[in-house]
Amino acid sequence: MEGAKLDILNIIWHSGIIVKIVLGLLVAASVYSWAIILKKKKLFSEVEENNKRFYEIYQNSENLKDIMIKSEMLPFSPYKALYTNGYKELVKMKEAYSGQHQSGLAFHFQNFGMGVLERGLKKGANETNDELSKLLPTLASIGSVTPFVGLFGTVWGIIDAFAGLAGGGGSIDAVAPGIAEALVATAVGLAAAIPAVWFYNHFNSINEKVNSEMESFGQDFINVVERSVIE
Repeated sequence: MEGAKLDILNIIWHSGIIVKIVLGLLVAASVYSWAIILKKKKLFSEVEENNKRFYEIYQNSENLKDIMIKSEMLPFSPYKALYTNGYKELVKMKEAYSGQHQSGLAFHFQNFGMGVLERGLKKGANETNDELSKLLPTLASIGSVTPFVGLFGTVWGIIDAFAGLAGGGGSIDAVAPGIAEALVATAVGLAAAIPAVWFYNHFNSINEKVNSEMESFGQDFINVVERSVIE
């Protein structure tokens, strides 16, 4: 080839139909993975902001009911999910012991522990994890599958190139374009996979941090409930 210039678009344009299909799938997977990445980045940013807003209400409210009322219109946040589920269980317990003032409730907690509230908090944590983990398995699948799809395109392109050589092409110039288009498939596969894998690990790291924060908040909520019952 004269000029020996690498023209990726020209290589793709003149590639075989199978390689074009592979490249199309890889580009579609890459676009979809970036859509997931941008959506999750927005979600985690909103979660952090909403947690801060809820915690301000939590610290500056007079009582547990006041927190519930003030935070009712706040958007989704892990702290709110935990608090809402924990508070609902507390209200049910208070209703069950409504004829005994607070002594019956205090007796229950002293003898049976905080298992009811802990299960409520666990439910809130599960709801949060379901929301935060949406689409992450898809991102992981894109990161793990696309290199192999690209490799398939590469192998197919090389087979096609050497089939032409076996048919009497004769020179390296005859097979070079086919090998080049085959290697483009590998490059596109890696370009799709690397961001997907990196952001999957990044988002999982954020999830672990959020879960640690939820655990601390849940313990604090239980402490507040214990103090309010004793009083």
